[in-house]
Amino acid sequence: MEAFAEYLDGIGNPEHRARVEEVFAWVKEKFPELVPKLAWNQPMFTDHDTFIIGFSVSKQHMAVAPERAGMNYFAEEIVQAGHDHTKELVRFKWNRPFDYGLLEKMIEFNIHDKADCTTFWRK
Repeated sequence: MEAFAEYLDGIGNPEHRARVEEVFAWVKEKFPELVPKLAWNQPMFTDHDTFIIGFSVSKQHMAVAPERAGMNYFAEEIVQAGHDHTKELVRFKWNRPFDYGLLEKMIEFNIHDKADCTTFWRK
């Protein structure tokens, strides 16, 4: 995915990079209407110029940020799945299979919830 090429080049661990590439490819295949964008050095996907989902990587995990509304909506499911989290993001550990089911739900929620949104972030 060309929009994220420079970001991906900066991921030093080849296994982590492969996982991130796999997740980005899955998002693009599952939600072809979403636009990949790199902003604030964060890869994200947008829909009608509004933020839908963002990603970042660290040594221990890949973080997924669905905005606070998405975090609040899925708070119980995130805890039940055993994912570490903050108020703004979910940490998907590298040593666990990626939770595509939760990611799909978060993306679908944001697409639906922000269908009439006219700003990049929720107000």
